[in-house]
Amino acid sequence: MDLFCERSSAALQETKEIKWKSKLHNYIRSQTTVSRVKSRQSATETKALGQSLETLLSQKCGRAAFRAFLKSEFCEENLDFWLACEEFKTIKRREQLARKAKSIYEEFIRTESPRQVNLDFYTRSDTAQYLDSGSPSCFSAAQKKIYNLMENDVFPRFIQSDYCKNLFATASRPESLGKHRKAFKSKNNVIPGSNRVSFPETISDAKGPVEECCTDTGTDIVQTLSLAKDVTLQASD
Repeated sequence: MDLFCERSSAALQETKEIKWKSKLHNYIRSQTTVSRVKSRQSATETKALGQSLETLLSQKCGRAAFRAFLKSEFCEENLDFWLACEEFKTIKRREQLARKAKSIYEEFIRTESPRQVNLDFYTRSDTAQYLDSGSPSCFSAAQKKIYNLMENDVFPRFIQSDYCKNLFATASRPESLGKHRKAFKSKNNVIPGSNRVSFPETISDAKGPVEECCTDTGTDIVQTLSLAKDVTLQASD
């Protein structure tokens, strides 16, 4: 009788395990497919960053890579000035415009300023005259000059640099395949002497492996754990 009960209990345990793993794996596979599509879209978008400076600067990752390259050439102040001008144009209050304009001028344009950008005498002089106007366009000429400098001189070198290659390589890296299966074969979930993964009795037991699955596949941990809980409850019925 005891042997029969043990076999029945083992069979029930195995049935629970199959149900839980099957449903959870199906969910993670579906999320992995979505993740792969997003990854391909992201790679395509990132490769497009190399088509123009405008596109490159429109994305955070592009700005970061470009600034790192500029820093390696000791001229990151050009991008910082351009970004400061972009921010300046969004300011609405006149008193804030005046304070920000003075700050930008002192940092980037004034002769012998700590981070002086490469502007000709006439552009520098005209910008100083427009400074008191408090207009959002007072830096337009200087910003355009620096943008043209980056576009025509720096950007072509950036495209040929390792910084750009690393940017593309990161975006093109394929998602790891099948890692979520390995997550369930952690030391705490393998039955000694077998290749069979033990069935988590509670959602807390499942949390570790599921978190690793989600990290590898880019799936949502909250949704996956919620599903794991539902499936665990269903399997115990």
